[in-house]
Amino acid sequence: MQGSRIFMVSLFIVSLFTALISDGIIVESSSYIQALFIYLLFSCLYHHLRIISRNGNTSIDYGINYSLSIGLFTGPLGLLIFEVIYRFSVYFYKKQTKTDDPDEFFHTFYNIGSFVMSNSIAFYLFNLLYPLFQDAAFGFWIVMLMLITVTSMLSDIFLITVFKLTGDIKSKQEAIDFIKTRSVLDMGKIAFTNGLLLLFLNEGKWEMLISLFILNYLVSRSFLSKSQMLQNKLERDKFEQMAYTDFLTGVFNRAYMDKKMTELNHSMEYIGIVVADIDKFKRINDSYNHAVGDQAIRHFADSLKSYLSKDDYLFRSGGEEFTIIMRFKSYEECVNLTQKIRKGIENSTFHADFKEQPISLSYTASFGLFYYKVNELLSIEKAYVYADQLLLQSKDMGKNRLSCREESIHRHSPKEVVLSNA
Repeated sequence: MQGSRIFMVSLFIVSLFTALISDGIIVESSSYIQALFIYLLFSCLYHHLRIISRNGNTSIDYGINYSLSIGLFTGPLGLLIFEVIYRFSVYFYKKQTKTDDPDEFFHTFYNIGSFVMSNSIAFYLFNLLYPLFQDAAFGFWIVMLMLITVTSMLSDIFLITVFKLTGDIKSKQEAIDFIKTRSVLDMGKIAFTNGLLLLFLNEGKWEMLISLFILNYLVSRSFLSKSQMLQNKLERDKFEQMAYTDFLTGVFNRAYMDKKMTELNHSMEYIGIVVADIDKFKRINDSYNHAVGDQAIRHFADSLKSYLSKDDYLFRSGGEEFTIIMRFKSYEECVNLTQKIRKGIENSTFHADFKEQPISLSYTASFGLFYYKVNELLSIEKAYVYADQLLLQSKDMGKNRLSCREESIHRHSPKEVVLSNA
């Protein structure tokens, strides 16, 4: 930590020395004061649009930066004055709002030093390169892109040095991965925005300059608002998914089953409700352990899910009990599919570890299927009870069976079938 502080202060001292030995502010004082006021105003206004990312113990502000254009317009000394006023304004604001980092004072010196140093180098490069490109097509913009590339590389080098000293970057690969996080599109945006600002500054088009700042502010604010809305939606979706997902199997839980049943209660569609249960599950837990039992439940859930279409629903409705809602299928299709699932379970095995040894186990399952038209005579909750009773019937008749029932208002009595394990 001490090494990083020394580096931050040293970088500031070098940038200060570079600015002081330069040719001073290279524009008229009135133009400089106007530019300084406008840049400070909008830089402070843009400050709340920044995105903060943490790398270990250090936070990085990814915000809108126009130091290159004012540096090219005024020279290193003019840039230094701007950075000192702006960065210390941010420092005191963070202190006032108690949002500062423990090393905020040293970070302020680092920000001044890094921006002044990198953009001072860009200033001298611009004076060297622009005469070579000014007659070429888009020569000015080529030079601006080159300068942004150089300043971005220098910024990454400074940050990597700090992270190396703080221990947040320990290997060459981590440094390379950090460099890869830089967006080429953002670099292009910074190059063209700073280029336009510099052109407006050189031509004294202050209204155009202010209009560009306002446009960038509105676009950035709109983008940030949309990003926050999207982030909030993703977080809500994530919490909802967590609330409705069974932690062991990853399928929907009982709470989501109740929610979905309420929705389907008004659909008036034909559905098949299947309640399935692992046979003799207690024997698995007693013979081995609960970890093996959990593996059996996960295998059962994965097996059930593999047979279902995107229109069907699978829920873990109990310990080793699962409920399936089959949609857009005839009664015969539901029966055939459930029988296929039952036979597939019977012929499959799952792998687990028991006493540090791999084991392979198999099991069977029993099923109850109730098929009907939603809410014509029965609510879906009542239909679920009937499916559960059919499951118990399969258990009572020897397990590894499917008991089926079709409810129809066109029949005087329900059609009930028990399919054996043959």
